[in-house]
Amino acid sequence: MTLPPTNTFMQQALALATQSLLLTSPNPRVGCVITTAAGQVLGQGATQRAGEAHAEVMALRDATARGHSVVGATAYVTLEPCSHQGRTGPCCDALAAAGIKKVVAAIGDPNPLVTGNGFTRLRAAGIEVEIGPGGAESRELNLGFFSRMVRKTPWVRMKLAASLDGKTALDNGVSQWITSPPARADGHAWRARACAVLTGIGTVLADNPKLDVRLVDTPRQPALVLVDSRLETPLDAALFTPARALYIYAAVPDEARQAALQARGARVVLLPGPNDKVDLAAMLRDLARREVNELHVEAGEKLNGSLIRAGLVDEFLVYLAPKLIGQGRGMAHFGPLQDLAQALPLDFTSTAMLGPDLRIVARVCGRDVF
Repeated sequence: MTLPPTNTFMQQALALATQSLLLTSPNPRVGCVITTAAGQVLGQGATQRAGEAHAEVMALRDATARGHSVVGATAYVTLEPCSHQGRTGPCCDALAAAGIKKVVAAIGDPNPLVTGNGFTRLRAAGIEVEIGPGGAESRELNLGFFSRMVRKTPWVRMKLAASLDGKTALDNGVSQWITSPPARADGHAWRARACAVLTGIGTVLADNPKLDVRLVDTPRQPALVLVDSRLETPLDAALFTPARALYIYAAVPDEARQAALQARGARVVLLPGPNDKVDLAAMLRDLARREVNELHVEAGEKLNGSLIRAGLVDEFLVYLAPKLIGQGRGMAHFGPLQDLAQALPLDFTSTAMLGPDLRIVARVCGRDVF
């Protein structure tokens, strides 16, 4: 009998993990496929919402629902099975209790509570462990989770919609709409996968945006993060939405304004930096402690420039419309540079056409090495 190659089942598990792209935050996106030695799929599953079943448990439940025993079976899972009691129980124990004989994991879990312990406990239970293939794909799918666990900061992705000559708005501030409906819908899909969306007080005062996900279906709304150094957020701003977390980071204390904003449901965090501005690096560390994996930035050129100048942006999500605006507002205000060698080096990781517009995903060179 010719058996499917190992990575066939891992690719199935990765596809299942991708289906959880919008669902699992702050947990990683994980898929699991359980097979017999002869290659028959017994059960499969993906991680659910935080506090609900992980991929391994979903796959075990699926096998039970199909009437299959998994004793002696192999589990292909896209991340090391967890070994600690968190919102749910240890998945390595569930696999062992079910009689799994072998676990093929794409990559180890970077969570310090797990790292290597899941594999150790599986081996201690007499389960054979193989690591790989699919590690690169699983890490990429969970880059925000890896960033939070290893660097203690979220993966920061900055979204920009501009004309071909790099203008995000006219001189008078008008920007609706530079890009087409397909590009805008795609931007909402990227919002949906993030744990939180970040903007600045300038954008709030100028546009009064909601910055929620509306153009694609989503099982949850990302939290909203606002940089508002002087607590100038209007109490009737559109960003106040029931059941959606709102974090306002400020630098200048104002007890009355802070109390009023908190009464509207915001969580105000004082993180003063130089020149009465928010300490942006400290803000990222604080967001990581609040379990933010991916931070999606949609802000104006001033805050964009500050984040770039501080070296805090990992990736750029850029939509370019086939039009020229000429004089207008740019993508980010920083510099001026004295030499081209000072330019921020990027790698283009993907390009795609969305209607008439071009989407470019560009990553800061070397930023994903951690």
